[in-house]
Amino acid sequence: MSEEVVALANTDGGDLYVGVEDDGSVPGAQPQHRNPIRMTAMIANKTGPPISVRSEMLDEGLPVLHVEVPRSLSIVATSSGKMLRRRLKEDGKPASVPMYPYEIATRLSDLGRLDYSAQPMPDSSRDDFDPIDRQRLRRIISSSRNSDRSLLELEDEELEQALGLTTTVGDKQVPTLAGVLILGKESSIRRLAPSAKSAFQVLQGTDIKVNDEYGGGLLKTIERISEAIEPWNPVTEIPYGLFTDPVPAFDRRALREALVNAFGHRDYSILGNVRVLIDDAGITISNPGGFVEGVTVKTLLTAEPHGRNPCLMDALKRIGLAERTGRGVDRIFEGSLLYGRPLPDYSESTSAVVRLFIARSEPDLAFVSLLADEGEKSGKPMPIQSLLVLDALKRMRRASVGTVKILAHFQTAL
Repeated sequence: MSEEVVALANTDGGDLYVGVEDDGSVPGAQPQHRNPIRMTAMIANKTGPPISVRSEMLDEGLPVLHVEVPRSLSIVATSSGKMLRRRLKEDGKPASVPMYPYEIATRLSDLGRLDYSAQPMPDSSRDDFDPIDRQRLRRIISSSRNSDRSLLELEDEELEQALGLTTTVGDKQVPTLAGVLILGKESSIRRLAPSAKSAFQVLQGTDIKVNDEYGGGLLKTIERISEAIEPWNPVTEIPYGLFTDPVPAFDRRALREALVNAFGHRDYSILGNVRVLIDDAGITISNPGGFVEGVTVKTLLTAEPHGRNPCLMDALKRIGLAERTGRGVDRIFEGSLLYGRPLPDYSESTSAVVRLFIARSEPDLAFVSLLADEGEKSGKPMPIQSLLVLDALKRMRRASVGTVKILAHFQTAL
């Protein structure tokens, strides 16, 4: 019993029914399992930290004990030291399996209890930083409108400390994982952060047109992938009165934000590539590691901004690569909404990967014209919530407030 409770608590929480077999038959709970108060106390005594469950007897003809297990906000184990998690077997049946040491960092990161990117890297030094990437870092800070320009006044060592790229260990400055990822030489990244790889692919039908891999620092990699996308991002001319406006198939600012999110929020404790795929249907950007605690596909636009690698993301924000408000996903949605295109699709994301798909679609000229007229009247850009409502109405033509709230992906009062 305690092992099943621990496995559920270390996953997503859930319900246990004592007295019900896997095949659905109900032999009933054993006499020693029929006292809810005693069972609650027994579970707390046999788990560490103690798990507080809610138990009740159900009237199903035969005695069945219902145990409601909450999701734990830390790693829990049985009193004998077993750490387990819940998973589905190949036949679809649930099972409790061991939680291995390498999975602990991922779980704590998901819960916001560990910033893996802030960890000092053993056997590393500032010599592992690439001088060219230091220059690239300063160039990006000086050229970005969203960067912290005060960083340019600092010496190299001070700049690295201010961004969390190094940390003090003993009496010397040691690179953090964030520092290695941003400034590390390619050989140092292979040695210290072997999971930090990425791939860019282009398919036309079943023909592979591009298949490149990258293993260098994030600043260089994000630039190279952004440049690699351009030849496959054709521009459409949209008329605005007497003028025309060039609009790419995929909004550049949205793509940059999606790339930064993929690299900034991926799980670096597990192997796997950040993958950018362009095909006939659109562009897909995926990264290892599912959504962190409190974020789902349905709450992307409303969840409090937080991520798996706060140190890394804070550095990327201050450099000017990421949205400083932490609402980068708004920019991703805005890139489609402003041109009446299908919304970005995260529905293929799982507990192991976040996958963003942006469909290839022509701009909706009537919708673009409506937004342009409204912008001229108000003199300010339309907020993301208003864009979502207009998009929902465009698709439905007529809908209730409740339907619009569901389609618009947010729960604020209308």
